[in-house]
Amino acid sequence: MKTGNRGRSRKSHTHTNDRSSRLIRRVWIVAGTLFTGLGALGIFLPLLPTTPFLLLAAACYSRGSKRFYNWLVSNRWFGNYIKNYRERKALPLRIKAFSIVLLWATVGYSALFVINACLIRTLLFGIAIGVTVHITLIRTLRR
Repeated sequence: MKTGNRGRSRKSHTHTNDRSSRLIRRVWIVAGTLFTGLGALGIFLPLLPTTPFLLLAAACYSRGSKRFYNWLVSNRWFGNYIKNYRERKALPLRIKAFSIVLLWATVGYSALFVINACLIRTLLFGIAIGVTVHITLIRTLRR
């Protein structure tokens, strides 16, 4: 009789593991999708970093779904960010320049026309300087 209970227990335990691993994979997929969305927004909003979010998305997708991972790294808009960063640790000059110009346009407009508090303005300019330094220190990809 004990053997029968062990058999059922093992089957039930395996079923529970299958269900929990499917749930965990779904959580990774949802997280990957969230980070992909944030990375996409980062292309247009200079205070959101595109590449780190896409790298996080790739890491999540690699744990949750090979199909989503392959889609992301082969995507014509997102794939190059991941590929350039992983393989060369570099960004194209055009992307660096566009990011810096958009960053300063957004921060400059916000600090000069939207924000009234001097401390917040100073903080915004400090962040813009930090992001600019970070972007310029990243190696430039030569084609």
